[in-house]
Amino acid sequence: MNGMTIRPMMGWPVGIAIALIMIAAAAFSVVAYIRTRSSSDETIPACIRRTLICLLIAGMALTPSVVTTTTSRAVNATDVVVAVDVTGSMGVDDAHYGSASAQTRLATAKNAIFGLTQMYANSSFAAIRFGVAGTLDVPLTPDTLAIRNWSDALSVESTATSTGSNLDAPLNQLLVTLKSIRQSHPDDAIVLYMITDGEQTASGSRRTFSSLRQYLDDAFTIGVGSAQGGKIPLTTTGSPQGSTKGPWVNDPSTGKPGISKMDAQNLVDIADEMNGKSVVMDATHTIANADSTKVSKQWRVTQTPKRRERISPIVWPFAIATTVLLIWELGAWIASSRRML
Repeated sequence: MNGMTIRPMMGWPVGIAIALIMIAAAAFSVVAYIRTRSSSDETIPACIRRTLICLLIAGMALTPSVVTTTTSRAVNATDVVVAVDVTGSMGVDDAHYGSASAQTRLATAKNAIFGLTQMYANSSFAAIRFGVAGTLDVPLTPDTLAIRNWSDALSVESTATSTGSNLDAPLNQLLVTLKSIRQSHPDDAIVLYMITDGEQTASGSRRTFSSLRQYLDDAFTIGVGSAQGGKIPLTTTGSPQGSTKGPWVNDPSTGKPGISKMDAQNLVDIADEMNGKSVVMDATHTIANADSTKVSKQWRVTQTPKRRERISPIVWPFAIATTVLLIWELGAWIASSRRML
């Protein structure tokens, strides 16, 4: 929907102040003419001209503008795919994110996702969570708010139904998603961020991630947690992060609370398989330390469901009219000055 509005280019306080001063000057010009017209050589055209100059300047100070709504947006041709581990071990309270304050691994993952939406603010995102299996929750979109809302709603899966951490759980979904993005946007730069504690507890060997290379321009494994590890909270479906005070998941072999530790070597191995890098979030590192250098320098226009307003000032007609009146005023002043010589 299009329409007119007022958006002072110098801000509301300054714009209103200038407008009020000019309106007052216009009123004073009219009143002064009426009171002194019998004893002054000022003509009606001169009074009208000066009044219009003041009113036009007041109009420019308030800056009339045209409001245009659009669903088109220019986005960078970089596609960021985020895969987040939501297994029960992500509820362990032993992670750090740029500070000494401990928090759950899932909370650190959420901080990292928020940082990614800031780092790649003009790019497109796809979001995958994985526990028992990988699920595409958010298809590729330039709407960073959708990614943040998805991140805020993430919770660890129920430890009662968990079959252990399997690092290749997102692999099938990643293959399908990355292939689809590459086919839809063959010239885009695709960057993958896999956020996990790197723990592999499920039986059987892990599949390699090397099959993803053909679709990726860059990749990072983001480690959350610590080498010392911590107890795994017992969680149920819908638990936000698990309790940091217990009860705990017991180790079947000992009957005592099990200890989950971040496996930095697994993170490095997976990153190497994708020709990427591994970065661990700790007291001195945040997602800013995993900024890709292979982002695209190209842009494209895309349609989004979110409506945006575009403000276009229309000051130029006022400026042209004011210039004409000022030239007229200058000419009248020169003519009057010559008559007085």
